Amino acid sequence: MAEDDVPAAYGARAAEYVELFGSIDAAAEADRDALLEWSRTVAGPVIDVGCGPGQWTAFLAEHGLDIEGIDPTPEFVAAAQQHYPAHLFRLGRAEALDVGDGALGGILSWFSLIHTEPARIDLAFAEFARALRPGGALALGFFEGPRLEPFPHAVTTAYYWPIAELAARVERAGFTIADTRARTDPGVRRQALILAERRHSTP
Repeated sequence: MAEDDVPAAYGARAAEYVELFGSIDAAAEADRDALLEWSRTVAGPVIDVGCGPGQWTAFLAEHGLDIEGIDPTPEFVAAAQQHYPAHLFRLGRAEALDVGDGALGGILSWFSLIHTEPARIDLAFAEFARALRPGGALALGFFEGPRLEPFPHAVTTAYYWPIAELAARVERAGFTIADTRARTDPGVRRQALILAERRHSTP
């Protein structure tokens, strides 16, 4: 699927997605706890990349994070602005964050790269490294599997990544891996989290 087809695919199902996932109450408690813990390590502004309907942006902002949500799907940005008017949302994508070099203290990429083709995912990681200050924090959520392979996600094709393989891509972009976690909840795909810090020099 072409890069620009993914926002269109989500836009066509935005109302359904917002109803199912637009509240932080729909998120697993383990995920809320993990990202709250991560947020306490972050100093400086944060971008929630692929923020969807804005629930994580609002949740973390309400717990003290200086955070802005961006998403390439106009319907999601409109829904986020409507439901969370106290917080900042705009159109944007992982490969073009529209901030200065080293401007950010943190980036949350919560399942926002799951549809990115493996041949293109390094572009997003390079942009994350550019935008983060040295020592800046990255939290990356994704679907974990024993092999790098596509699968038929409900919206459009997504990818399973072995943790070690995706972590190696993150490291090559200029990050140090701080932690990796994975879990399987009943009835859902295996989920994983990589926490990383921007190195003081990139390769």
